[in-house]
Amino acid sequence: MPTSNPLYDALFAPLADRDSRLLIQADGSEVTGSAFHALIARAANALRAAGVQPGERVAVQIAKSPEALAIYAATVAIGAAFLPLNTAYTPPEVGYFLDNATPRLFLCEPAKAASTAEVARLSTLMTLDSKGGGSFGADMSAAASDFTPEGRAPSDLAAILYTSGTTGRSKGAMLTHANLLSNAETLAGLWRFTSSDVLLHALPIFHTHGLFVASNVSLLTGGTMIFLPGFDLETVLRLLPQATALMGVPTFYTRLLDDSRFDRAATAHMRLFVSGSAPLLAETHRQFEDRTGHRILERYGMTETNMNTSNPYDGERRAGTVGIPLPGVELRIMAEGREVAQGEVGVIEVRGPNVFAGYWQMPEKTREELREDGWFITGDLGQRDADGYVQIVGRAKDLVISGGFNIYPIEVEMLLDEAPGVLESAVVGLPHPDFGEAVFAVLVPKKGETVDVGAVLDGLRDKLARFKQPKAAVVLAELPRNTMGKVQKAELRKTYAEWFKP
Repeated sequence: MPTSNPLYDALFAPLADRDSRLLIQADGSEVTGSAFHALIARAANALRAAGVQPGERVAVQIAKSPEALAIYAATVAIGAAFLPLNTAYTPPEVGYFLDNATPRLFLCEPAKAASTAEVARLSTLMTLDSKGGGSFGADMSAAASDFTPEGRAPSDLAAILYTSGTTGRSKGAMLTHANLLSNAETLAGLWRFTSSDVLLHALPIFHTHGLFVASNVSLLTGGTMIFLPGFDLETVLRLLPQATALMGVPTFYTRLLDDSRFDRAATAHMRLFVSGSAPLLAETHRQFEDRTGHRILERYGMTETNMNTSNPYDGERRAGTVGIPLPGVELRIMAEGREVAQGEVGVIEVRGPNVFAGYWQMPEKTREELREDGWFITGDLGQRDADGYVQIVGRAKDLVISGGFNIYPIEVEMLLDEAPGVLESAVVGLPHPDFGEAVFAVLVPKKGETVDVGAVLDGLRDKLARFKQPKAAVVLAELPRNTMGKVQKAELRKTYAEWFKP
């Protein structure tokens, strides 16, 4: 039985003796490393009191807060697997994840307890709010502030994150201690993070970017985080002078550029701006450099692998590319069973210590996408130039990434097809200056009937998380199809490519 706990030992154990600040909150209050470690201990003891055993799952749909981050750490520390869920998910959506993952414990905000109770029937349901209140918050407050972590092997699960699948049903990517720790170590070195860094953290922590890239890298290197509940322009501009680094999605940067106060003087002290989770428009790259003198570092990752490539810290950061493979990560571009030549397009495959262990309770899907020799078939289409820089040119599975969140069209289409007057629908992602991509729907009416676009979109409000809902829709007499009857989504994307252009 292992006596160490790789991820806890590297990220959280050092906090026990750290009296310097770890987290700076929006109101200016601070949490020291030792105070946060005590919070982890109380959370770990509360999790154990709730019956959570090593190897079991802890699912959470809670607001971002120091307590929420401590529960992630505590789950890892007691040998369970952390399962964060988007706070925008509706109860039916949450129900799927809980039925599939069967967590021992499900934490939600007190206001959602009544609406979530039925879908959480297989789990113990407890509550936690953004201020540490709720039933689990009370248990944490009453718990002891010392504990002994559970021994885990590097191959043991640390987290399960759900991602979209080819059927439209989400798949639980199983991430091990070794997966998460190896990626944090690589990124910390590559991006030159040290204990002197102050990371402005405005990302959600139910997502790979905010939880496993931003938080883990900062924790590993002993840095400080300005820990904001979300991206608020005024708050970010107010606190930016205290920071040295910012990790964001394209939306962050377009909103900052829309404000004249964001200029060279406002960013003179900054060391690094990183963007990911969605494509960054080349125009945004140019505007950012012209305005600030900084060049955004863009990288490429996914739920199943964390980060795979990055533009260099030193050297050319090329707009429209996601850089080169990370140290220790192999990348190849394949088509028809062979690796393609430089400049040719194919499906990106990656292999390395960052690649996940498979999909939770989906062995067939795991075999389809994770080869026996360790190569993971990403489903993303890409090409590589003469200098090894990778460009993502599309997604083989038509996945839409809006504001950093994955949306699979079939999930939206199934609901649109049920709307009054709708015969069928097609959903695509279109370029959007703020979100990278925006969800766009094409609706075909039933014969002799008309479709009220506004009513159809309004009908999705209580059925889908807001980020999945189409931002616009049009009505066509029929969808474009090929000779095999397959809908030509590429044609739709081309036809409506300018829809969201300013």
